[in-house]
Amino acid sequence: MLTLHAAELLVTGPDAAPLEAGAVLVEGDRIVRTGPYGELAAAAPHARVRRWPGVLTPGLLARGADVLLEGTYYPDDPYEVTELGAAPITGAEALEALKLTESRWGNSARRGTQKLLARGVVAVAGRFTIPAVRTAVVRSGLAVVPPAPYEGAPALDPLIGRESAGQAFHGVLQAGAAARFAVFAVADAAELPVRGATTCVATVIGGRLLHRRR
Repeated sequence: MLTLHAAELLVTGPDAAPLEAGAVLVEGDRIVRTGPYGELAAAAPHARVRRWPGVLTPGLLARGADVLLEGTYYPDDPYEVTELGAAPITGAEALEALKLTESRWGNSARRGTQKLLARGVVAVAGRFTIPAVRTAVVRSGLAVVPPAPYEGAPALDPLIGRESAGQAFHGVLQAGAAARFAVFAVADAAELPVRGATTCVATVIGGRLLHRRR
């Protein structure tokens, strides 16, 4: 099935010029074509159309994901919040005191991947050693890439500390590429590092809409 994702502004990669009223045509888990919405709509008149506000860009890459998902516990809301609070729990002593089972680590990782998807993340860099965490990541749809050096502390928002949004992009949007992208409610790509990834309104992985802001 063909789906046409249209946005006010399309940025296909770190070095690409922004295109007003741009769109991405998707079939299955692949990008068929990118370009002006009018042109793509005429070429695929029967495609389902999804219109998004803001800027459509490649999805983001979160570095240090092993720390984010195996070195951080995300309390279950509302069941654990009264006792543990809502903030993520880090630090060896604090985590040891929780006496976490593998099952709880897996459930925490599932909540963590949901937070990543809600920030336009489509891929994570890290090496996971807890089987339940690894399973949660695979089931989330997030791509896993090998660990790579990075500056600063790992963050759910890959745009923190970035001079430009393109530094956090994972891949480019082009014909034949995997349909992995995100849409952010900002005026342009330059505004993204300023306002952050919580402006994400939609995340698409493998052609599937895995996050949509309510």
